[in-house]
Amino acid sequence: MLEGRDWYRLDGASAQTVAALRSAAPDELPETYLQLLSVSNGGEGPLPVSPFNLCLDSAEEVMARLASGNYGQSDLDGFLIFGGNGGGEYLAFDVRQGEQWPVVTIDMVAGPSSAEIVAPDFERFLDLIDVDRRAP
Repeated sequence: MLEGRDWYRLDGASAQTVAALRSAAPDELPETYLQLLSVSNGGEGPLPVSPFNLCLDSAEEVMARLASGNYGQSDLDGFLIFGGNGGGEYLAFDVRQGEQWPVVTIDMVAGPSSAEIVAPDFERFLDLIDVDRRAP
């Protein structure tokens, strides 16, 4: 199903942008997430599990969402949204779970009650996408 579909990479975030996101986050972000942004500050690629696609938000988009409190959507408190599937679902860290932030998908209409775990942590989530984590 995923053969021939690759990660569409954007230029990586600068060290200053990654540091600003690290400072803006409510807690310590997974290092693997920050590494991904440093090689692809946004991008798109397939997932072999639901929601079957990742549209990665740039560090700047994530910082804007953090500054606005998820754009005023208080029902999304406890989630750090870092992307979506391009078709009505967010991809987010569930920060309510303590140190181990699972990656979840959330239906944009149904809201947080629809949250389903995609991966138990970001390292395992990265294993699902076909992206080279090294700088080009």
